[in-house]
Amino acid sequence: MTNKELIKGNFAIAEAAVKAGCECYFGYPITPQTEIGEYLSQRMYDLNRGYVCAESELAAINMVIGAVSTGAKAMTSSSSCAVALMQEGLSYACSDELPVVLVNVMRAGPGLGYIYPAQGDYFQAVYGGGNGDYKLTVLAPSTVQECIDLTYRAFYLAQKWRNPTMVLADGLLGQMMEPASFGEYPYPEIDNSSWALTGADGRDNRAIYSCARDEDKHNEKVKHLFQKYDLIAKEDTDWEEINTEDADIILVAFGSMGRNIKAAMKELISKGLKVGVFRPITLSPFPDKRLNELADTCRQFIVVEMNMGQMVRDVKLAVNGKAKVELINRPVGQWLSVDEISEGVLKLLNSEVTYASI
Repeated sequence: MTNKELIKGNFAIAEAAVKAGCECYFGYPITPQTEIGEYLSQRMYDLNRGYVCAESELAAINMVIGAVSTGAKAMTSSSSCAVALMQEGLSYACSDELPVVLVNVMRAGPGLGYIYPAQGDYFQAVYGGGNGDYKLTVLAPSTVQECIDLTYRAFYLAQKWRNPTMVLADGLLGQMMEPASFGEYPYPEIDNSSWALTGADGRDNRAIYSCARDEDKHNEKVKHLFQKYDLIAKEDTDWEEINTEDADIILVAFGSMGRNIKAAMKELISKGLKVGVFRPITLSPFPDKRLNELADTCRQFIVVEMNMGQMVRDVKLAVNGKAKVELINRPVGQWLSVDEISEGVLKLLNSEVTYASI
């Protein structure tokens, strides 16, 4: 059995990146994720790997793009309003099919916001703020152990699909300490010799570029990207579900809010309700097919989010009118407690309102 250690979420992500083989880290400090770069500033130095505290988030994302173009495993991390500055680079990385790994430890917004934990970057992560048609792969941990496991998976999926992959946590999870274990990196290494740039010597006219000046070729390129996204959806979409087989009500949440809906489920079951839990782990691609299947037997989905209602829209699209979809939410800072969720569910069941903003 692998020994566990008490570790903060940000440190867990940083050490998991090291164990996943991250060769270069480029970042710029911003709370509540600063400890990732702080930890790696010493760890990468000790291992004789690359570390740069960049002059800005714009510089950091473009440094990562340059590093992964050579086949290196590289990562950056940031938070919310600073990730917003990286959107153009992420669009380029998707078009160039580069295995960038990005960690976003969300803080409150909009605008500069503050360091309170929140989940307001769901749209930013899943739909993106860069130009053109593209999609990131997005993974959402709910525990410090999953911070480790999904950082490993982010490096693997980024390499496997040559697509930027984001680990989307929040300030609460980044600062939380829990027992967790690392173990060895569990995924096979991906051969990148067919596309990685190796320099001018012996070059075979290989290039990585976004611009396709021929209209037909550009159409082919974008269609190719979306064929790849469809494959990711089929092969690498993940979720957790509990007690959904005969549930009348299914609570849905991602990330840190996925913890409290499990306890709320138990509380509501004790009151005689038939309640289950569904937690998307992969936010992009979203597990819409499974949610649609559950809507054949479940009469009501209640989404719990620390925002003004973002993932709830994807749940509605997945359910496609088969069942009611309602929302319990608070936008900033204070975690929705088990009692608040349970009371919100009962309020929704006993009234005509369609959401319960706590």
